[in-house]
Amino acid sequence: MDYAHASPGRRAWYRFKKNRRGFYSLWIFSILFVLSLFAEVLSNDKPLLVHYQGEYYFPVFKSYPETTFGGDFETEADYQDEYLRNILTHNGNWMLEPLNPNSYDTINYASELPNPAPPSERNLLGTDDRGRDVLARLIYGFRLSVVFAFILTFIGTAVGILAGAIQGYFGGRVDLFFQRFIEVWGSMPELYLLIIFASIFQPSVGLLIILLSLFGWMGLSDYVRAEFLKSRNLDYVRAAKALGLSNQSIMWRHLLPNSMTPVITFLPFRISGAILALTSLDFLGLGVPPSTPSLGELLSQGKENIEAWWLSISTFVVLVGTLMLLIFIGEALREALDTRRG
Repeated sequence: MDYAHASPGRRAWYRFKKNRRGFYSLWIFSILFVLSLFAEVLSNDKPLLVHYQGEYYFPVFKSYPETTFGGDFETEADYQDEYLRNILTHNGNWMLEPLNPNSYDTINYASELPNPAPPSERNLLGTDDRGRDVLARLIYGFRLSVVFAFILTFIGTAVGILAGAIQGYFGGRVDLFFQRFIEVWGSMPELYLLIIFASIFQPSVGLLIILLSLFGWMGLSDYVRAEFLKSRNLDYVRAAKALGLSNQSIMWRHLLPNSMTPVITFLPFRISGAILALTSLDFLGLGVPPSTPSLGELLSQGKENIEAWWLSISTFVVLVGTLMLLIFIGEALREALDTRRG
């Protein structure tokens, strides 16, 4: 690569790749997230493929009654039932199961040990206090946390950019009004509001995104505001105004691209903060419903069942590992976008 004649974007990418820790962290996090998107294929109590009497069925994508496979009931087939499994694994019939034959809500009724049960051949990371597979809940919980963090980060970033751009570009009374509003809005007790709304409304992921988005944009808007304030009186902005360009065109076509460095740099840290916020709220019982797979809920179970070490250790490894990967990515981005580096 001809570094001296490369574009600024390619030079930044080259600097990012030179940071091996951040580069490999990006690959590892991307692979884990993509795999989690196929959680139903990796971890499910339904077979991926069933061959029964010469026909092929796909239970993971479609529900079939038990009578389809020679059973007695019209209800959906329970592929963990020994009677049905005996039918589907003999006389030329077979089924292809996921790597982990448990879903996040699968209860191991065949366990002879009290719940939470330690790791076994059926449950590689043990079960929780209700007999549900810990490995499956970790996979689904990781996906929920990352998707939640992505949505919350996108909304907070968009609102923060918009608010900061308006403040920094127009300045004066507009900036003064926004700053006083941010001071008042930021002083509101966020945790108390979450407790109040959790007692009024049914807890859900959507409600958490709405509530946390109301406060998650303020930190970023300060950086965007500072960049716009610094650049709004530069010569190229004055030239654009003299040519008759509208304020909107100047803001989004000229000022915003030059103000994206703090936005991009803080993205991994904002994602890690959103994951930690969801985990903390679930740990306190203010997050998603109890039946939803969640890292915070598993940590709470580990606190209530100190002797069940597999609950705390496995969740701790997943949570801390995810946050470390995001922090390494953020550090590499910060160094890559630092134009003072060669």
